[in-house]
Amino acid sequence: AAPPLLSKPQGKSNFGSLFNPVKFNNQDYTQLKNNHLERNCLFVDSTFPPNGCSLGDLPYLDNWEEDHLKWLRPAVNTLTFCKEGASRFNVCQGYINNSWFLAALSSLTFNQTMMNQVVPTNQSFLDYDYAGIFHFRFWRFGKWVDVVIDDFLPMTDNHLLSVFSQDGHEFWAALLEKAYAKVCGSYADMNFGSPSETCKDFSGGVSMEYLLGMGQSEGHDELWVSLSRATDSMSLICCGTPQGKDKFEKTVTSNGLVTKHTYSVTAVTEVTYLDAKVRLIRLFNPWGSQEWTGNWSDKSDLWDSVSPEDQQKRLNRSDGEFWMELKDFCQFFNILSISSENPNFIDGDVNCQWECMIYEGSWVAGKSAGGAMQVSFETNPQYRIQVTTRDEQKPGDKNLLISLIQKGSNRKYTRYYPIAVTITPEGWLELPFFYQNESLKKHNNYFINRELVELYSVEPGEYVIVHYTEVIHMAADFVLTIHTKDEAKIR
Repeated sequence: AAPPLLSKPQGKSNFGSLFNPVKFNNQDYTQLKNNHLERNCLFVDSTFPPNGCSLGDLPYLDNWEEDHLKWLRPAVNTLTFCKEGASRFNVCQGYINNSWFLAALSSLTFNQTMMNQVVPTNQSFLDYDYAGIFHFRFWRFGKWVDVVIDDFLPMTDNHLLSVFSQDGHEFWAALLEKAYAKVCGSYADMNFGSPSETCKDFSGGVSMEYLLGMGQSEGHDELWVSLSRATDSMSLICCGTPQGKDKFEKTVTSNGLVTKHTYSVTAVTEVTYLDAKVRLIRLFNPWGSQEWTGNWSDKSDLWDSVSPEDQQKRLNRSDGEFWMELKDFCQFFNILSISSENPNFIDGDVNCQWECMIYEGSWVAGKSAGGAMQVSFETNPQYRIQVTTRDEQKPGDKNLLISLIQKGSNRKYTRYYPIAVTITPEGWLELPFFYQNESLKKHNNYFINRELVELYSVEPGEYVIVHYTEVIHMAADFVLTIHTKDEAKIR
């Protein structure tokens, strides 16, 4: 039988909803803050203490920096939590190799609704309300989680080790990064990662990854449409460059891009150049510097040949933000991640209300972890879904989205297995079925990240969804999310 339904959908009173989030480490922000205000003392987080355990083993710190590292609270009288709205220009990467996280953080500043979900309002350093305690919310494996932290931040040589603002007086990003480090296990556990993970944890919605340059039309028409829809809906959009000759080190290439680095997409536009439309994409480097130097960059002469109206889009600041042409983007970047609160950006149908059902379960060795082996495949979790259709649905419309997430306690100790999802128009599947259907026995599209997302176009009818690990007896917890464009029954 299918694991129990976790949510359909989350309501205001549901445990784990935005309105009633899970308290991470059982820490109640309001209770702790009031208690420390009454006692006139500052909060110190014993579950994520200001010491080396929370920092972890950062490979980029030399011995001198380690010896001079201190955990300090910000000087309250000289700073603000967040002034005049959060901006991507106040997100500058520090010593930690987490551009994948900071690119998502930069994208978050464009969506105020999503920003308020992650960064609860009414937090400040004002004397009457300050107790050295802050909190943030992340979507974690089917539930929203409220994470409490103190405001001790790691510093070396009077500089923040973590993310910092350009003016040095705004601290929402550094504190949010600390809260996410707490969830990951330590700051060091944020070294390297996938922006789709963070985008998912910020939005609680749908994340899609696109491999650039693979099977796309010459003009990249489908990608352009997806990007345009995503920016219109204020989705979180990040992209990454491939690794260079050095597998372990980032290097600045001759065109100004950084290898093995994550950027955020901040806008798309079209300009007219020599009577032809040119598709441009605007990117932001979380370093706050180091920009693309090719065509349509800040200093490119191509801007001199467009209309005065288009010239106003030209960027002439050394702040890490730049334009580049879509075809160059697809040549020099290899992956794009889009995350939104719902799947409407996929086809632009903003009036559609997707149904969402979330299931939580486990692959149990010897019981429900059948893997891809023919003789044991039937023991994998199976979900029977009955799909209806709308009168206005067109042939080929995507109407079913399946997300499979492998759960883990923290990033350091979590091992992600190769996973896959299969859907077939049948009833409950038993052993004889798998002997007769080769397509299910030999599934090659295994995915070794935290989340696998598959998008389908299915006719009305009854289907069975099976998800599994490549190898038999791989025990792990999972969250399965099923989005349907029309009402569906799942058993």
